[in-house]
Amino acid sequence: MSSINVKALGKVAVLMGGTSAERDVSLMSGEGVLQALQSQGVNAHAFDPAKQDLVELKKQGFDRCFIALHGRHGEDGTVQGALELLGIPYTGSGVMASSIAMDKVMTKRIWLAEGLPTPRYVVLPANRQSREDVRAVPDELGLPLFVKPPHEGSSIGVSKVSGYSEMADAVALAAKYDHEVLCEEFIDGDEVTCPVLGQGANAVALPVVRIAAPEGDYDYQNKYFTDVVKYHVPSGLPEAEEREIQRIVVEAYRTLNCRGWGRADLMIRKSDRKPYLLEMNTSPGMTSHSLVPKSAAANGMPYEQLCLHLIANASLDSSKT
Repeated sequence: MSSINVKALGKVAVLMGGTSAERDVSLMSGEGVLQALQSQGVNAHAFDPAKQDLVELKKQGFDRCFIALHGRHGEDGTVQGALELLGIPYTGSGVMASSIAMDKVMTKRIWLAEGLPTPRYVVLPANRQSREDVRAVPDELGLPLFVKPPHEGSSIGVSKVSGYSEMADAVALAAKYDHEVLCEEFIDGDEVTCPVLGQGANAVALPVVRIAAPEGDYDYQNKYFTDVVKYHVPSGLPEAEEREIQRIVVEAYRTLNCRGWGRADLMIRKSDRKPYLLEMNTSPGMTSHSLVPKSAAANGMPYEQLCLHLIANASLDSSKT
């Protein structure tokens, strides 16, 4: 890590803010990354696509981008596509992997096709959200269950439903953020997350982080603005269990053709300790509460070194890296 030639990185834009529902979290992530890179001597500058056109990146002579955007128009392949056209290398996954991973339903379809474990689900398109359609979901998936918008992150628009009477409100909330609604089987057990660095055969999993939230309420507020959630790294899981989670996560990452870095969220079913993949984040949070930095630190990589490693490995789909 220490062999990175900081000057060779050139002028770096830290893309933060943006227009998604996760703008506030992105600003926190971006500020942390910006300070970390600058502390290592990188010529890094903040760049908010909500305030400046991306074409300005070329005009202002930026050589590479650290994507600290979250959610739509940041994590969904759109910014990645623009940077491909501009020829500016960027951190994280390419256009297709970013686009697929941002869509929880498409991700599940691919994982299931590849034999990877993910909770059962029902999709409610805009034309299938009648009272009858909504009330039929618990019959199929059981209760409790989760209702979420498939294209948002940070637990935005997510509800845990415990009874039939809660379904309509949960679907209405998710539908505010998305044209279709994802209803997902509830897996009772430990919530964990596992980051991955690298690409293809060189992709490696970092230590698993076990998340202990009050009443299992790992929501937007608790994720970013309170200290009530406990993160255990080392996870405290049996070594064989941790290794199996890491194996599944790397396979899930490679299946989506992710690169650079990512973080998979999983549930471990209490009854038989079977892990289930929930989603893959291709532009994970980098705030003081974020999980990739916690995991990397437990692996001997401080925050500043993590940021430096990621920007040094910025690339383009077209560069055949």
